[in-house]
Amino acid sequence: MQKLKAAYICVHNSCRSQMAEAITRKLASDAIQCWSGGTEIKDHIDKGAVNIIKKLYGVDMEQLQYPKLLADIPEVDIVITMGCNVTCPSLPAAAHADWGLDDPTGGTEKEYERIAKIIEEMVMDLREAALNRAE
Repeated sequence: MQKLKAAYICVHNSCRSQMAEAITRKLASDAIQCWSGGTEIKDHIDKGAVNIIKKLYGVDMEQLQYPKLLADIPEVDIVITMGCNVTCPSLPAAAHADWGLDDPTGGTEKEYERIAKIIEEMVMDLREAALNRAE
């Protein structure tokens, strides 16, 4: 089976797109190969995102991931924007989706957890679609 190639993108590639990359790698790597990126990058991944992904999934994003630019992402099948509330970055792909997620940056742990769980649900839906596509 050829895996679906997905890119999670947002402006800074520091929070939601990084969370989506980590959750996909943890829960859906059997069906999806993924990357994350942005048009601008911060020098680190958001600490709240790092903490909640470590707590919920046992993944240390600071050890495994880093902020990347769109130019660092190879050709993909689907581009998923996180919900930028401004003009979202774009990459060429056969399919595009916008998950319309609130940005938890600077919020409470509960807000980060809520967004992580929404991302998990959407990743699992994407995994299911990828597996069905392969049949």
